[in-house]
Amino acid sequence: MRAAFGKFVFAGLLGIVAGMGTSSARAADLGLMTSGPSAIGNCSEIVFVCENGRQYPLCPIAVSVVGEVVTASLHTGHRGGAHVRLVPMGVGYRYAGRGIWLDGFRENALLNFGKHSQIACTIQRS
Repeated sequence: MRAAFGKFVFAGLLGIVAGMGTSSARAADLGLMTSGPSAIGNCSEIVFVCENGRQYPLCPIAVSVVGEVVTASLHTGHRGGAHVRLVPMGVGYRYAGRGIWLDGFRENALLNFGKHSQIACTIQRS
């Protein structure tokens, strides 16, 4: 009887671990995805085309095993990029840096330059 109970507990724990694996895989779909680790430093793969007529490339710095951009440089002008980091969200994604953040869901995003300056953008993938 005790051996049967041990097998039941082991099977239950295995099920919990397997379930955690699928939920983390689903969570990875919430950020921007790249073609993989080879995308690091590639500024042409993800470009935000915004209503103000400008384009803002996102250059991955760190990419997860599944290809999710974890940290990046968001190029907003001539002086280089703003360092942004993925912030876990319930739905969609947020990349936040000092004085700038980007909220999005799928191909649509809002680029925020502070509390009172917001620009609607879409992602153009190469």
